[in-house]
Amino acid sequence: MTDLASVSAGEEATLLSLNNEHAVELSWLDAARLRHLLAEAFYARRVGNVAAFLLAFDQDADYDSPNYLWFRERYPRFVYVDRIVVAAAMRKRGLANRLYEDLFRAARVAGHERVVCEVNSDPPNPVSDAFHAALGFVEVGHAAIHGGAKTVRYLVRPLGPAP
Repeated sequence: MTDLASVSAGEEATLLSLNNEHAVELSWLDAARLRHLLAEAFYARRVGNVAAFLLAFDQDADYDSPNYLWFRERYPRFVYVDRIVVAAAMRKRGLANRLYEDLFRAARVAGHERVVCEVNSDPPNPVSDAFHAALGFVEVGHAAIHGGAKTVRYLVRPLGPAP
């Protein structure tokens, strides 16, 4: 896994392309917004030449996502998974699991007790639902966002102590 703290122009273009191929699930980004997110991220890693990536924020990030703000209103400390995506040709190889396990380790080391995220319920995302359930995430709320265009389920996964 490679840190995304500083990416080349080519890597940025690849990240944007992969993200925007999945804009329905993730939300569309432009280059400036991506750079802002990378600068604010608690955790920003990729696998390979952007075969997969994960961006996550802690409670102190300068971030205006309604989903992130939902968690910030309810939890004093957390790590919020904003987006994880695996390129279609690279799926079913355990890349998302590797990214999440590394995130859980980093969050524990930093003293966090929970990792949080949301999954679309409308439009539905049954693959993400099953994946997050297998990782131990449980639902703690739901909301309609973007003027009702999307409905999400809010999920939390408690972390044990750092080894």
